[in-house]
Amino acid sequence: MDADEFRTRGRQMVDYVADYLTTVSSRRPLPDVTPGYLRELIPPAAPGTGENFDQVMADLDRVIMPGVRLGFASNPACTELEVAMMDWLAKMLQLPKEFLYSESDKGGGIIQSSSSESVLMALLCARTQVLKKLRHVSPGMTGGQILDKLVAYTSIESHSCMERAAMIGMVTMRSLPPDEKGALRGTTLEKAVQDDLSKGLIPFFLGACVGTTTRCTFDSLKELGPVCEKHKMWMHVDAAYAGSACICPEFRYILDGVEHADSLAFNPHKWMQVNHDCTAMWYVPFGRRFRSLKLWFVLRSFGVSGLQASIRKDVSLAKQFERCVKSDPRFETVAEVVLALVCFRLKGDNHTNEQLNHLINTDGRIHMTPSKVKDVYFLRFAICSTMTQEADVTFAWAIIREMANKLTSH
Repeated sequence: MDADEFRTRGRQMVDYVADYLTTVSSRRPLPDVTPGYLRELIPPAAPGTGENFDQVMADLDRVIMPGVRLGFASNPACTELEVAMMDWLAKMLQLPKEFLYSESDKGGGIIQSSSSESVLMALLCARTQVLKKLRHVSPGMTGGQILDKLVAYTSIESHSCMERAAMIGMVTMRSLPPDEKGALRGTTLEKAVQDDLSKGLIPFFLGACVGTTTRCTFDSLKELGPVCEKHKMWMHVDAAYAGSACICPEFRYILDGVEHADSLAFNPHKWMQVNHDCTAMWYVPFGRRFRSLKLWFVLRSFGVSGLQASIRKDVSLAKQFERCVKSDPRFETVAEVVLALVCFRLKGDNHTNEQLNHLINTDGRIHMTPSKVKDVYFLRFAICSTMTQEADVTFAWAIIREMANKLTSH
């Protein structure tokens, strides 16, 4: 959708809302639909290719509005569309059938506001589960005594939301070292669990990461899952950024082992054209807002192939930037480029790279976000906008080289 069509469609939506408001008095105050009505009106999976916006708008009246209420009573369209969209997403990600509402008595999910919220919800659910179990097995233990013994685990490269969730949940969070590629491995988790068991502690939760914030690395779910199952620990998979890439078959492998997960979350608002906020989380049902409507519009408008093409374009641009970095002997990459994030630095000490980052951001034409892993400071080039093109990458690289020239000429 270009700028001209966006203006046209924007006016169309304003007219739609205005027409709705002027006809409220002629509408039923409560929906006249039966439970499950919406699933019969839409396909069981997302369309392969994008559909015309007029088709989507026509279905807004045909499918959605019959289930929208005017008062404070139940809003069935909100719930039923979210159920359907979560199944569409699960199928796009090739998740096990246990994740689907339509295939399992216990599966399904909900749209949350953020991955941080999802981590907290998963940890609290795991905590509640183990508290109920131990109060039954050891009725003499108080809730406080149990909490003092609970231990959760995550990678030292995971997002800070893991640690914050543990603080809110009043449990201990252990940060474990990943391997040289940034992946948390099963042997590392097993050793940590055994150490804590020997101290009389109770391991209960793992926060695994698929696409870490620092350098987009991937924990080994295939190894971690069996360890969690062995020790009856809840495994939550945080795939906030990288999860969207898994709708492309060539990137699906990074979710291998997800069948062991008790919960999974990723953000369509990060890399699937959906505006904020929209975090898909499976297994943990809570109250719903009508976030699924924007997801329905996006999946209908782009189709699976359109979203795949957008992700592949961004990855291709990241590869273009990686080639630029490798073409200049002053620079080096510090992590494998798998998706649309390039971690790079000037060869030399951390102070030099801190200066480079300061020069780039002070210049103001582009903005770079740095990070540090194992005391190595580096810059992160992330393809975040769907409007980014090859010329933008070339423009950014020219500025980076310009600032590097200033730095190295002194």
